Amino acid sequence: MTDKLEFTPQEREETLSLYQKIREQIVSSLMEGDEDRMRQHLMQAIETHQLQRNVFGLNPILLSFQTAQLVVEEIGLKRDGVLAVLLRPSVEEGQLTVEEVRQMFGESVARILHGLQRIQELYQKNPVIESENFRNLLLSFAEDMRVILIMIADRVNLMRQIRDMKESGGEQKETKEQHRREVSQEAAYLYAPLAHKLGLYKLKSELEDLSLKYLEHDAYYHIKDKLNETKKSRDAYIQNFIKPVDERLKEAGLKFHIKGRTKSIHSIWQKMQKQKCAFEGVYDLFAIRIILEVRGENENARDMHRKEVMQCWQAFAIITSMYQPNPKRLRDWLSVPKSNGYESLHITVLGPEQKWVEVQIRTDRMDEIAERGVAAHWRYKGVKSESGLDEWLTGIRSMLETSDGMEAMDQFKMDLYEDEVFVFTPRGDLYKFPKGATVLDFAYHIHSKIGNACTGARINGKVVTLRQQLQSGDQVEIITSSQQKPKQDWLSIVKTSRAKSKIRLALKETQVKEGLFAKETLERKFKNRKMEMDDSVMQHLILKMGFKEMSDFYRQIASGELDTSIVIDKYIEIQQGSQPVTGNNKAETAANFVLEENSKLKATSLKLDDVLVIDRNLKGIDYQLARCCQPIYGDQVFGFVTAGGGIKIHRDDCPNAPELKKRFGYRIVRAKWSGKGASQYVITLRIIGNDDIGIVNNLTNIISREEKLTLRSINIDSHDGLFSGNLEVMIDDNTRLETLIKKLRTVRGVKQVSRI
Repeated sequence: MTDKLEFTPQEREETLSLYQKIREQIVSSLMEGDEDRMRQHLMQAIETHQLQRNVFGLNPILLSFQTAQLVVEEIGLKRDGVLAVLLRPSVEEGQLTVEEVRQMFGESVARILHGLQRIQELYQKNPVIESENFRNLLLSFAEDMRVILIMIADRVNLMRQIRDMKESGGEQKETKEQHRREVSQEAAYLYAPLAHKLGLYKLKSELEDLSLKYLEHDAYYHIKDKLNETKKSRDAYIQNFIKPVDERLKEAGLKFHIKGRTKSIHSIWQKMQKQKCAFEGVYDLFAIRIILEVRGENENARDMHRKEVMQCWQAFAIITSMYQPNPKRLRDWLSVPKSNGYESLHITVLGPEQKWVEVQIRTDRMDEIAERGVAAHWRYKGVKSESGLDEWLTGIRSMLETSDGMEAMDQFKMDLYEDEVFVFTPRGDLYKFPKGATVLDFAYHIHSKIGNACTGARINGKVVTLRQQLQSGDQVEIITSSQQKPKQDWLSIVKTSRAKSKIRLALKETQVKEGLFAKETLERKFKNRKMEMDDSVMQHLILKMGFKEMSDFYRQIASGELDTSIVIDKYIEIQQGSQPVTGNNKAETAANFVLEENSKLKATSLKLDDVLVIDRNLKGIDYQLARCCQPIYGDQVFGFVTAGGGIKIHRDDCPNAPELKKRFGYRIVRAKWSGKGASQYVITLRIIGNDDIGIVNNLTNIISREEKLTLRSINIDSHDGLFSGNLEVMIDDNTRLETLIKKLRTVRGVKQVSRI
């Protein structure tokens, strides 16, 4: 049981001191009456003794002031964030409600506190905090990004306080030690990665080092002592290494500055673990960073990038001519940047006294991206330049000082997670789905059998249908029934490809079973009439009835759409009135049948000249767009009846058209498009041009700017200064295609664009 709150003289003095410091820093952002209301609330909280010390025996009010100072100085939060931090202990203890906070201090403060409450509810689900999904869920779940920033600052402060805490003995010490390990594990697995994601690198490093201190006590102090022993000689060595490098780079006319830094204790410990070596075996305890100041006047991005890369390699050549490099330790992230946008050259060289030194070479632009990992990540994800982005790139502090800083952060949060939702199983397992995913997606993600039998779910205890869309933070329990079977319309309910493929597989298996059952039923009916079923006559019958596949025919029998008695009667008619169809006769019969059926469906069109009208409503007629010429809406086309009775639609200028018309004229069917195109069609473009840097980017930019146009694939090869390749796109009609081809031909370096 924690103690009732009584301030010690030292706590009272520190609280008053922090009060004055914080007030001076945020006074300009305070509203009229804020200070009086807050002072009155704090006095009441202290005098009523309703607040309790935490499991470590720490004063919650003093802790809140310490956290408030941290969010002001390290993060840059002002009035709303500070008030929320100071009011949080009272809200958590039930002394104050969020609604009362809203009335006293406004919507923004209440919103932060409500967000902090929602995050606490997530913890009660007992999720695995080590998972990347849980960190992403926190970011997507928080109503206000300041909630996450406050959580990080609060954990940094708690780690600082338990670091400075005096040890007690006995059972109390053991309990505190257990809690200390728990908060340290959360710091390492949850808060440090969150701080890194948000660009709070100083706080991230502190969280990692402090958590290591509590989780790996001996290793932490071993590394710390070793670093202290070698600090003086290490600093002198760094200066000794830098001096000749500085001179040579200046002689080459390069503008730059050099940083030398010792790796953090946590970073050194990670290397010791990874390399399975002692402290002395970590030869790159420090790194030298050479940051080139590359400037250009009226240069485009491509030329500027070339200039940056050239100067980086120039510096690399100078350093490796001075010190022997380790080729196994070369990391070239200039030619191929990391997926988060990181660009740099890393090389380990043998410096004076035969010591290995890691040297990082990058430009000031590259260094800015490296120091602001979250911004680089968002840019890589394709976030458009919006209000607040430039402020973010210059650091969280400066952005928060702008009036729309928090709006910009929330916009970034939406850009990152607007297409993702994170949901729990009843056991607390956490899964990620695309936005719009349904209960049925969740069921199939768990297991195919659960998906096939799904009838609905309980979301947060409430029964919903299998069509219900998932929201971040939902706890989902699937409801199943042994009578349930997958249905065709389920394909339109699910969002994930995994669920779609499992539904298709289940439908196919069901159709096969139903088809076998239907075939056995039909054969039994034939035997009841003392008849033998002839396969060739049956194939003719199936074709005559307009079925594409035999499986479709038997499926309709199984579903009851086709009466077996009618089927047998038609079978007898064909058997008595005509011979089985083979070879060219079969194709002619198929062509006549298609036109006959088409004329029933499209009587108005075919009265004029027996033309096959292509639209999406042709029932009983199997037609496909030929892959050899890939016709699209608007092209001049004709139909070709295949031996199986289906129809392939070809362009009039198809390379195969002359041979088809010459050899199989009797299979040709005139065709035209109906109305306005209602689909997108696949076409392939062949592009040839000069192999210039950025040309592929220019081509794809044109395509991405076109409405109702999707790039499916791109395949580029280059030889002897020329490139050639294929672009596969989805497009509405040939008018849009012609427009696209014209635009692609205007790209500098492109010599030829043609449709395949």
